[in-house]
Amino acid sequence: MPFGLTNAPTTFQAAMTNEFHAMLDRFVLVYLDDIFVYSRTLEDHLEYLRRVLETLHRAEYKANRDKCEFVRQELEYLGHFVTPEGISLLSDKIQVIQEWSEPKNITNVRSFLGLAGYYQRFIKGYSKIAAHLSKLQCEDRPFNFDDNARTSFLALKAALSLPKVLRIYDPFLSTCVTTDVSGYGIGVVLEQHEGMDWHPIEYFSKKVPAVHSIDDARKKEMLAFVHALKRWRHFLLGRRQFRWVTDNNPLVSYETQDTVNSTIARWMAFIDQFDFFPDHIPSKSNRFADALSRRPDHCTAIYSTLEINDDLRDSFIRGYQVDPEFCDKYANCSFPNPALSHYRIQEGYLLVHSRGKLLCVPQDLHLRTRLLGEFRDAPATGHFGVNRTIGRLRERFWWPGLLNDVTRYCESCEVCRRCKSRNHRSYGELRPLPIPLRRREAIAMDITGSFPKHKTGLDEILTVVDRLTKFAMFLPCRYHAKAPELVEVLYASWIRTKGYPKEIVCNRDTQFMSDFLLALIKRWGSSLKPSSACHPQTDGQTERAHQTAQVLLLTLVRPDQKDWVERLSDVELAYNSSIHPAIGMSPFEFEHGSLVNSPLDTIIPRAAESDNHLLFIRQMQELLVKARNQMAKTQQRMNQQANRQRLPCPFRAGDLV
Repeated sequence: MPFGLTNAPTTFQAAMTNEFHAMLDRFVLVYLDDIFVYSRTLEDHLEYLRRVLETLHRAEYKANRDKCEFVRQELEYLGHFVTPEGISLLSDKIQVIQEWSEPKNITNVRSFLGLAGYYQRFIKGYSKIAAHLSKLQCEDRPFNFDDNARTSFLALKAALSLPKVLRIYDPFLSTCVTTDVSGYGIGVVLEQHEGMDWHPIEYFSKKVPAVHSIDDARKKEMLAFVHALKRWRHFLLGRRQFRWVTDNNPLVSYETQDTVNSTIARWMAFIDQFDFFPDHIPSKSNRFADALSRRPDHCTAIYSTLEINDDLRDSFIRGYQVDPEFCDKYANCSFPNPALSHYRIQEGYLLVHSRGKLLCVPQDLHLRTRLLGEFRDAPATGHFGVNRTIGRLRERFWWPGLLNDVTRYCESCEVCRRCKSRNHRSYGELRPLPIPLRRREAIAMDITGSFPKHKTGLDEILTVVDRLTKFAMFLPCRYHAKAPELVEVLYASWIRTKGYPKEIVCNRDTQFMSDFLLALIKRWGSSLKPSSACHPQTDGQTERAHQTAQVLLLTLVRPDQKDWVERLSDVELAYNSSIHPAIGMSPFEFEHGSLVNSPLDTIIPRAAESDNHLLFIRQMQELLVKARNQMAKTQQRMNQQANRQRLPCPFRAGDLV
């Protein structure tokens, strides 16, 4: 394969994975052209080596003998030094880090943090140590390698000079996951017991997401455990029972809770994949994870005010000098005899005398964001909306585009989105499904229930509606019916008489989204159009048919409601023989070209139908044109009615949300 191609590494890795897929994670690790073979005994190792070399020979890959090392207990692999005692850093990498010169620009900072970040799993509190260096990577701020950044740089080099040795994970040893949370951080440790003590395998800390910052301690603790399971899924999924240590006592019996919300229910479904037992220990005994969860750099709940000092004034002055709006005005006011204007300089700050003295804020994104946070997010400012925030700022500051900046800042505030009610109209205008071109081409289906169990075991209704003719079938089925059973019901009733549809609109029920049904629909030559999650309005056709069928059933069934299955045929005939407002005719007439025969036709005989087949075809074509025109008018009217109460969607395809 030629060098330099963008997808060359990916293609080569895929080829190597395909060749060694039967050996991966059993006794072989493969990263591009680095093949790592491991074993517990020499005999097993020789057998594994033979299998690996035979695989390379069969695939016609050649190994460079000079670069190969065989039967080693200590070796270098992907920048790490692997020994029986554990994994540590390479001495030459430590030497490179120690000799790294002080960064002079953003590129130098990124290069250093790229190398240091590769080894962050060895360093306790890495993100805290590197916090000031990480801030220098922002391109919207001038590069200033101050004392804080220099202290962070030296502390990171010192931490990397004496890294801890992490043990290699052993699936046969007792394993423990310890979690702890504070108001703003998550701390998790993975340990294994060997000999007389527990040894760390890996640890990490993480900020609590803003959406969960106001949750109770029990929910945060479960969130920490979910993060741990996701991070170490390759270690913990499928292994024998491991121990989960937490200082939140109610979580020990989390499975016996009476009521849970949707988020915790989703987490519990994920957690149930793993084999573990929860164990409670007091907070004072949970020192390691407790310390990780309370890292100061993870605290977002503690508000930090602006410090009025020389650094702040220097930031303003540097901003004035590079801001196209203020640079000329600042230079003019700096002269001994400036030209007449509304601007003045006072203690290095540029003021404009318009409706009082207003401080001009230069075009510095970081500086303006800090001011917005000071006058809106501080505890004494109340997280008010756009109007009150602008009113407060205009009493003291001025810069071009103040209104737009405040509006964007308020709309992006996660705290307000989470805590405040929505007083505006709902977003998203109505977008009706396209009108089908031909009869029986597109159908919609859904299941409604449950109904009183029939003597045959049926307790639900599968509703199938032709989206063009509105012809509906109400098919009884079972609540726990699997996909093959539903297919049998659908085939025996609809497909047997109407043929295979090209499109099927349905919701995302597991019965409709099963692999069996998807494969079968593909074999039919049909395409499945599932609705958006939690949005039944997409399949409004069947939802409305459900309501009509249920009302009709209530008027027909006995008081005990046990005969609802026998009454479904009457409901179906009544539904299809009545005029549907969306098409201006009955579904039966649109489907068959004539009205339903009635006993009253013997009293008031209808005109005899012509045997001319050309006339029949013309009539069916006229019905099709009439129905499509009527549906277009109906959709337009529904659009106008629905969109009066809705706003256009504020984002488009491709936007970052």
